[in-house]
Amino acid sequence: MIKGHVYLVGAGPGDPKLITVYGLECIQKSDVILYDRLVNKDLLKHAKLNTELIFCGKLPGKHELIQEQIHELLVEKALEGKIITRLKGGDPCVFGRVGEEAEILADNDIPYEIVPGITSGIAAPAYAGITVTHRDYASSFALVTGHGRAEKKQDTLNWPALAQGIDTLAFYMGVGNIHTICSKLIEHGRHAYTPVAVIQWGTTHKQRTVTGTLHTIEDIVKEEKMEHPSIIIVGEVVKLREKINWFEKKQLREVEELCQL
Repeated sequence: MIKGHVYLVGAGPGDPKLITVYGLECIQKSDVILYDRLVNKDLLKHAKLNTELIFCGKLPGKHELIQEQIHELLVEKALEGKIITRLKGGDPCVFGRVGEEAEILADNDIPYEIVPGITSGIAAPAYAGITVTHRDYASSFALVTGHGRAEKKQDTLNWPALAQGIDTLAFYMGVGNIHTICSKLIEHGRHAYTPVAVIQWGTTHKQRTVTGTLHTIEDIVKEEKMEHPSIIIVGEVVKLREKINWFEKKQLREVEELCQL
């Protein structure tokens, strides 16, 4: 039996130009593409004319295809001898479950490659004028899953270490859990007036950013109706935004230029 080949590809954080060259090549040569909700659909325009496109997106609380079905599809299509791209938002190794998918492929002796992508925890703040490290503000950085809820016994985070041992924190999937995130950090030693930014739809034309502190950001998020997908950035580096917020200023200039035409 001739087996296909699976590429587990990071599509980047939203701006389609931020995919890697190799990731784009995988899209262009694939017979099947399984793609997630946060993948920019413009990337699918680079697929071959007869490429089979399968949506695998997961909304909060609603799963289009459960993970086991995705595993079955990857194996099934590969055993048909097809070239497959499993296209994931951001980097597939950062909360992308790529390890589980790679394990299944390895168990079935199917050739595969992991193609890294730019993760939103770095890219979104960069587009909001925030560098996650800075010589004057931060020499350590952590990517953290933000949706674990204590009442559901899902909270396994080491809050004392996060609060006291890491300069910059990027919480993924946490905007609906922002009360817990802020209160836990304060409870375990982070100052209540630590700067915080919440960035929605980072690197895209829909990008919005709000800033506050651990003490105030929950109310600001509610007032501004910030929703998923959003990244929460906690740390002194958020202060940089006031000076180096280049992307949203660029968008504003472009709108002003259009209005003058």
